[in-house]
Amino acid sequence: MDNYIVSARKYRPSTFRSVIGQEALTTTLKNAIANNKLAHAYLFSGPRGVGKTTCARIFAKTINCLNPTPEHEACNQCESCVAFNEQRSYNIHELDAASNNSVDDIRTLIDQVRIPPQIGKYKVYIVDEVHMLSTAAFNSFLKTLEEPPAHAIFILATTEKHKIIPTILSRCQVYDFNRISITDIVEHLQYVAKQEGVEAEPEALNIIAQKADGGMRDALSIFDQTVSFTQGHITYKAVIENLNVLDYEYYFRLTDAILAGSVVDCLLILNDILNSGFEGQYIISGIASHFRDVLVCKDSITAQLFQVGASIRQRYIDTAKKCSVGFLYKAIEIANDCDLSYRFSKNKRLLVELTLIRLCQLSERKGTQTPLHPEDKKKELKPISLPDKKESSASYTPPIPEMSRQPAVSASKPVAQASPQPKEEPVKAAEDKSVPPEAATPLKKRTVSLSGMGISISSMGEKKEPEKRQAFSNTKQNGSDLFSEKELIRNWKEFADNLHEEKLLQNTMSLYIPKMLSDTLFQVEVNTEINKQYLEDNSLDILTFLREKLHNDDITMTIKISDQNVIKKPMTSHEIFDEMVQKNPSLQKLSDEFGLELS
Repeated sequence: MDNYIVSARKYRPSTFRSVIGQEALTTTLKNAIANNKLAHAYLFSGPRGVGKTTCARIFAKTINCLNPTPEHEACNQCESCVAFNEQRSYNIHELDAASNNSVDDIRTLIDQVRIPPQIGKYKVYIVDEVHMLSTAAFNSFLKTLEEPPAHAIFILATTEKHKIIPTILSRCQVYDFNRISITDIVEHLQYVAKQEGVEAEPEALNIIAQKADGGMRDALSIFDQTVSFTQGHITYKAVIENLNVLDYEYYFRLTDAILAGSVVDCLLILNDILNSGFEGQYIISGIASHFRDVLVCKDSITAQLFQVGASIRQRYIDTAKKCSVGFLYKAIEIANDCDLSYRFSKNKRLLVELTLIRLCQLSERKGTQTPLHPEDKKKELKPISLPDKKESSASYTPPIPEMSRQPAVSASKPVAQASPQPKEEPVKAAEDKSVPPEAATPLKKRTVSLSGMGISISSMGEKKEPEKRQAFSNTKQNGSDLFSEKELIRNWKEFADNLHEEKLLQNTMSLYIPKMLSDTLFQVEVNTEINKQYLEDNSLDILTFLREKLHNDDITMTIKISDQNVIKKPMTSHEIFDEMVQKNPSLQKLSDEFGLELS
């Protein structure tokens, strides 16, 4: 019985031409050999399984070949090539830096460098996983790496270039190896399957290539594993089952359920997937990738970015025709947000289910408009509505008539009744069209007297004909009866007594009693800014109540903070001392001389 050799070793490239997916690097190395421009140190970096060590071996064999081909490849027939292929060459040395990472190991390597080659021109030292060397070993290697003997060439290979000190990098020619594309991996797997007499479906090989994540060695290892599982007949279903990969069919079923807005079907499909042993985050990240692939297939230009089998590609193209671009954008965003929040969620299954529900809700707006981003919803303009009379009166700003505007609440000066003004006043009001500072405050806190303007609170939400509006402007709703201060106080207290929920406003109105300043103007003196604010916020309701009870539409209120009754907060010891120093500066001098401090 012959010894079994895994495909990763059996089909390992032996020439530059057989290296998969690294054409640019192999061409550069071949040209360097052809022009006899070889550096003394190289650094090959890149992901695992992309051909770093393989290219280093091919390069070492080619530069020592006694009869290179016209394509600058090794002949594999001379003594040097035969010795290398039989692994008995003394010109090529491989060192595993993971197990030989001390200063003593590097010293042993340096001693070997001095010995010239027996056959060929160069002695090549391949140091694999060079990032595992210690800092002391790196430093002891610097001098030899910078000025080695003419017959010595160093090739360093690593998967983590960022761990190598800069002084080593500056002494090497750096070659960065790329991940191998899915197309190249599938083509090579088809070649290996043909050589081994294995039947393989293209979709199955594509799944293997995606699982390998750009590494040819991983792809060949998965290929051998799948061949053993299927006994030489690799199918898409067998690969999905063997590798525990979520089938495309689940994603297409979820997409159809989401487009149909069926939350029940989505939850049932999710339950089937979870019962198959898949984790929720794997599912949600797969949904995000699935919608990304659907978006890619929307345009024939970007469809080439999607590397799958022909049958699956056609299903994605058909699905893309059912989805709008806005729907796909929002679906990818929702799935990505769930993926980011999954790790911190305590109820992970509920999070995935809520995400599917949100995706189903997108289908309701798919044909009408593009879903709005959460931040864009804040900027969305909404129509202004006047739900009731109270709100409409608070938010309505009447036009300025020929007479000057009469504010209902003033914090500093009392406002006189509306009366004919001199001719200069209208001109002054017309010139001052700038928005007052009070306009920047919320509309709830701004009140305007409606007396003399021909505006009724009950008619603000209604549209009237011009003739009716002109006739209505000359009427008053409550009249203009005279009233006494005693009647004003009685109605003031009556309004306060009816406040059952607004306890703070009730206490404020019970504590401060209004005083008449003129026939229609009264003033309320309060002690604090908070009390003043309570009265200002509710001034419209108060005035509306008083005007209706006293039958006078010209009633106006002004609020003032009393300087005599203002409540002062207690002074600290430092503030008391500063006030005493202002009266007697010698206290400060006394405190400085004796070093006194207040506790």
